[in-house]
Amino acid sequence: MTLEIDSVDLEFDGKKVLYGIYIKSERGKVTGILGRNGSGKTSLLRILFGDLQPKYKNIRTNGKCLPRPLYRTEKIGYLPQYSLLPKHLNINRAFKLFNVSWEQFLNLFQSFKIYNKKRIKDLSSGEIRVIEAYLVLMSNKEIILLDEPFSFIAPIYVEKFKALIRQAKKRSIIILTDHFYNDILAVSDTVYLLKNGCSKKIEDKAELKREGYIN
Repeated sequence: MTLEIDSVDLEFDGKKVLYGIYIKSERGKVTGILGRNGSGKTSLLRILFGDLQPKYKNIRTNGKCLPRPLYRTEKIGYLPQYSLLPKHLNINRAFKLFNVSWEQFLNLFQSFKIYNKKRIKDLSSGEIRVIEAYLVLMSNKEIILLDEPFSFIAPIYVEKFKALIRQAKKRSIIILTDHFYNDILAVSDTVYLLKNGCSKKIEDKAELKREGYIN
């Protein structure tokens, strides 16, 4: 399965945000998207998800244009930057809603065992992010979008999520963004940099330096 997006024309308050975009992702490969604040990373994921409508866009799966937004299908999972789960929701209930095993989660994140009967509001923001990222990643969707999955979580958990992402790419298209470019480079098979409204495929860290993204 492949997912492509191009011909995007997005502007806010008369300012062009995205206009020279081409992104291609496919099952079996992780696609990473880098860019400075305001470059349009989150907007691009929202356009793919379908809850942000630009002036123009062309989204294709397996070469065919989508007849309806992806969020209206059962094919996509999306981890936004904002909180995904309601604060009052019981944690066990959250895992059941996503049809994900709580027991398998505990095999990787043993410290969460004390939260077995707790609600989301009882966790720290970093712990909530771990659960939300895990639920989306393990939801068995054909397409998974992760907006800053490594932010706000402990480094030991970042390494575990990298391993989970590498496993999940065998069954899903995975597109992710993050400010931690080393983590993106480590886990991604293909990397794009968003700059001045356009996308550029990045081959290595040296190219990020030439583009002025890093020193």
